[in-house]
Amino acid sequence: MRPMIDAHLDLALNALNYNRDLFLSVPKLREVEKGFTDIKGRGQGTVTFPELKRCRVPVCVATLLARSGPDAATRWGFKRGDIDYATQHIAYSHAFGSLGYYRLLEAQGHLKFIHTRSELTAHWKAWEADPNNTPLGIILSMEGADPIVTPEQVAHWFGLGLRAVGPAHYGLGQYAFGTATDGPMTPAGVKLLKEFMKVGMILDVTHLSDQSFWTAMDVYDGPMLASHHNLRALVPGDRQLTDEQVKELIKRNAVIGSAFDAWMMYPGWVRGETQPAVVGLEAIVDHMDRICQFAGNARHIALGTDLDGGFGTEQTPRDLDTITDVHKLEDILARRGYSSADIDGIFYGNWLRFFGSALPA
Repeated sequence: MRPMIDAHLDLALNALNYNRDLFLSVPKLREVEKGFTDIKGRGQGTVTFPELKRCRVPVCVATLLARSGPDAATRWGFKRGDIDYATQHIAYSHAFGSLGYYRLLEAQGHLKFIHTRSELTAHWKAWEADPNNTPLGIILSMEGADPIVTPEQVAHWFGLGLRAVGPAHYGLGQYAFGTATDGPMTPAGVKLLKEFMKVGMILDVTHLSDQSFWTAMDVYDGPMLASHHNLRALVPGDRQLTDEQVKELIKRNAVIGSAFDAWMMYPGWVRGETQPAVVGLEAIVDHMDRICQFAGNARHIALGTDLDGGFGTEQTPRDLDTITDVHKLEDILARRGYSSADIDGIFYGNWLRFFGSALPA
């Protein structure tokens, strides 16, 4: 198996919100969760640290996630396992707690923060030399910028190691409209983007509503990615990128990570009703193909699985039981005519190139 870089894994969410011991094997974690019904996906997880080692993942983008939009306390409610908080102060504190989780694991030798291009290069070389004894490298990202209490706090978070931010998640956030809503970025959101450019924060356009996406394109001129996104032309829905958005991202040298949430891969998926048997990993390549057609090459496609990002195998393709099954794409891509060099790029090379340029020197 090739090495693999995953640009979107909600590791702290699974540990802190779902109370999962990610040092268990996937089968053991599923056994522990038998009979649990508090959240969707219990007993059906696909990602743990041993599984990432088995999957040959030297580096991933690991997230902080806590929402506190203007209507968070009333719109979403306070059910167990929620990611919505009544104030930004609370969202900040939760995100800081997630950072503490990652920092403790680094202190114990399980993880290695990657802050700069040189650290990325050094970590990759170390993993190639001794993959079994090299810790998982993580690039820290924030999904939804609400924990950044004011735009002026961007530099503070950058100093803490944060390197990429998506301004919105689902719903209306403090800075932008996200999935299932639409509107331009707020005045504070415009300021946020300007602070990103000052410190070198990478913009993740994932989850931005259409109007907020184009606001960002008007304001922000730094490095950007779409960490976990598929295409609206193939599977309708505002969570997906339009062809025009894809073309704009290609113009800006962005990379788009394919997401493995089955409802984003199969038109007409009804959550809680449609079964995984209807779609396989082959569908991901349809989305990749379309991006390649626009770009004229395979340099803008990669992986951002979002596995265990609030769902498990009840909502993954039929041929994916754990994250390691993503490697089945290697054969699928080869059969679809992708060269070995292209497949290397999709699995790790395109993200290495992107972060090797986008991270600070």
